[in-house]
Order: sequence, then structure tokens, then C-alpha cells
Amino acid sequence: MEKFLSFDEIKKSLEKKETDCKAIVTYYLNNIKTKAQLNAFVEVYGPSALEQAAAIDEKITAGKAGKLAGMVVGIKDVLCYQGHVANASSKILEGFESQFTATAIQRLIDQDAIIIGRLNCDEFGMGSSNENTVHGPVLNALDESRVPGGSSGGSAVAVQANLCTVSLGTDTGGSVRQPAAFTGVIGIKPTYSRVSRFGLIAYASSFDTIGVFSRNVRDNALILETMAGPDEYDSTSSRKPVPAYSNLLHFDKPAKIAYLKETVHSDALQPEIKAHTMQVLDNLKNEGHQVEEVNFPLLDYVLPTYYILTTAEASSNLSRFDGVKYGYRSSNAHNLESMYKLTRSEGFGEEVKRRIMLGTFVLSASYYDAYFTKAQKVRRLIKEFTENLLTKFDYIVLPTTPSTAFKFGEHSNDPVAMYLEDLFTVQASVSGVPSISIPNGKDENGLPIGLQIMTNSFKEAELYAFANYLSERAATN
Repeated sequence: MEKFLSFDEIKKSLEKKETDCKAIVTYYLNNIKTKAQLNAFVEVYGPSALEQAAAIDEKITAGKAGKLAGMVVGIKDVLCYQGHVANASSKILEGFESQFTATAIQRLIDQDAIIIGRLNCDEFGMGSSNENTVHGPVLNALDESRVPGGSSGGSAVAVQANLCTVSLGTDTGGSVRQPAAFTGVIGIKPTYSRVSRFGLIAYASSFDTIGVFSRNVRDNALILETMAGPDEYDSTSSRKPVPAYSNLLHFDKPAKIAYLKETVHSDALQPEIKAHTMQVLDNLKNEGHQVEEVNFPLLDYVLPTYYILTTAEASSNLSRFDGVKYGYRSSNAHNLESMYKLTRSEGFGEEVKRRIMLGTFVLSASYYDAYFTKAQKVRRLIKEFTENLLTKFDYIVLPTTPSTAFKFGEHSNDPVAMYLEDLFTVQASVSGVPSISIPNGKDENGLPIGLQIMTNSFKEAELYAFANYLSERAATN
């Protein structure tokens, strides 16, 4: 069973009747148990996953199985799954059970994917290291003294350690791509609105995007094409048709590629990451692709813009968690006002409270125009600059992260240093364009390096094809 590192291998074994879905789920359940110290899963759906598998085995025998039969999926603990707990890795949602299933998950289930459990994450998706969680930190399987990245650290490690075939994460400012880079897997943030947000516990509504972790591009593309598309429950979801991404992975034309001068020459960039990134660009140039260095004068404004806007939206979104209708309620309250104050003070973690306070400040009457309105204007400039660049070039290539996975506690007392880990990923989030991180070698400590590729909105097919081209070439070198 160790050979099952891609869905294609699973499908071939099912077709040859060498295995069945129940055996595949049992294999992953054993792996999860063996590697429990990684703390990737906060809850494993063993009985229900085996029940799903048995039903799908019957469908396979009858020739009625969906295209994802045999695919085992882990879901981030901010996605709702009917009849199962979802607490966003926060005390404030203690004991909350979902009354419905997120559209993205339901579409996978409809194609006979098997949901094996919910995955640890930074509380409400706020963090870059998976240290801000009520369930305790997730460990990087390559070096357990180092972080897996965040906020979707559990989702990244579940794929890295072969605890499921693929996993779902969410990306607000890099929370799929950054942990993908730190763990050496593939992670995509699709175009904003490409995947319905119905059933996603909100952090920042105009940024939040459901993304996919996988070991190869084809599996990633297959999951996205299944999840994506319009949804009557989410008015912000796009009505644009969804191509069959997994059938469009062939790449054989010269491309115009830009790389941002300010990223590869940044003082924050680890020298080995710069060397690996430049090597890829040199190789592309030698293969006949047009590769050009361009200026991105707005880089210094991307991170402040992102944090002003996302904390403002978080302040609004998280105001609903007050202990009145569901979740945690303080037992120390003696009247209505103290119930609100104590419930939120005791229920939210330090990082979440920090961002709520920042967001409340920038939305206050005295500072709304000075911060929030101005940040919205800068967001428009960044979006227009990025989209204009992507009309001249097919792709923008840049490092995914300034450094490889850092050690636990390294940035815990320095929030600004932690926020800088998102330096290269927030541009795509602020602009709403799709972006993917693929493995790009390792540093001298054997830690993975990520390469990030961006393209214009709704061009995921082209993004996957180019990423697949680079991944296959890297595998043969």
C-alpha cells in the first residue's frame, strides 16, 4: 500500500481489483495512528469513513461510482461537514456541530470522495506557523522541531506524511501556499470566487479562498475542477464555466514570464531560496521562454494593506461569536455584559484578539478614512498593477516564502516578524488572482523550498499546465 502516493495509482489498483476503498481507508487510518505525534488531525472520522468506503465499493462493483471513488480527503477545521464538529481550532466554538455541509465538500462527496477527518489549523485561519491553535501545534514531518507553516498546517502535513490522498485548506493571504512550501507539497489558491465559500467559517470574506494540497498537479487539478463553479448559496461565487483542469495539463508553447525584482533581491530572502528561484528562471530562459525582470514598486504596501483590510473584516466577522446561541460561554459571568466580555476574552486566543483589536481600531470613526478607506484604494492599485502585468506576461514567478520552515517559538514574541512570512504570498490574495506553490528543491538543512507561480484570474488551466511542466522537469533532474 505504500505505493499509493497518487490518485492515478489508487484508481489502477481499484480497476485491477488489487484493493478496495475499505482497505485504502484502513491504510490511511493506520498511518494517522502511527504518526499521531504530528498532531495533524484533531478528529478522525474512522467509522463514517469506513462506512462511506463500503458503500463506494458497492458502487464500483455496480459500475456506478463517481470519478473520485477511492480518493481520501482531509478537511481543514474551518469547513463545515454536517453532523460533525467544526471549531476553527478555537475554544470559542467548543462543541459546535455543523448543521450543513460546505458546498466544496459536498461536491467531492457527490463524486464519491471519502472524508477521513478534520485537520488542525491556526485559530480562525490567523497565523503563519500553526502555533495559534487550541489543539496544540502541528509538527513538520521532515523536522519535528520546525513549524509546518500556517494557517493550514494540518492540511499540509496530512498530505506530506501520507495521511490522506489530498486535503483542503483555506488561503486568505498565503495559508495554503506557505505551508505547501514549508512541507514540500503542492498547494493552490484559486481565483477569488472560483470556489464557493458556503460552509467556510469566515476570517476575511473578500480574501478567503478554499484551496487544495496534493503530492502532484493532476490530483490537485481534479479536486479543484470538482469543487469549483457557481453556487446558489454563495452570491459571490463566479458563474464562469469550469474547465476540466486535469485533462489540460499539456504545456508545449513558449511562455512570457516575469519575475519581480523586489522579491528576488529582497533583504528578507534566504540566499538558498534566491539561488533556486534564479536557477529555474535561467533554465526557462535557456529553453526558449521569454523571461524578464520587472519592477513591483508597491511591494512595501502589500502587507500593510492586507493586514488593515483583513483585520477589519475579521473584527466584523468574529463579532457573531459571543456565547449567546452556540459554542463556549464563560461560567464566570454574572450578568449579560460580563457574559459577552468574559466569553470573548476567554474563548479567543491571543492572535485572534490582537487582530480583532486592530480591525476595530481601523474601522473606528476617527481612523476609518485614514486607514481602511486608504487601504481599499491601495488594494485597487495593487490589483490593477498585477492584472496589467499579467496582460503582458503569461506568468509571474517568485519565491513562495522568504525563508524555509523556521523553528517553533522563533517568531512567537514578534508578531511583525511572523507577518513578514506572508510577504510574497499576499500579492495574489490582495489581487484575487490564482497562485500555486510547487516544490523547488531543498536548502542545506534538507528543508523544502517553494516556487510560486501567478497568472490572471480564472486561468487555472494554464497555471496547472505550467506548474505540471515545471514539476515534471524537476522530477527528472
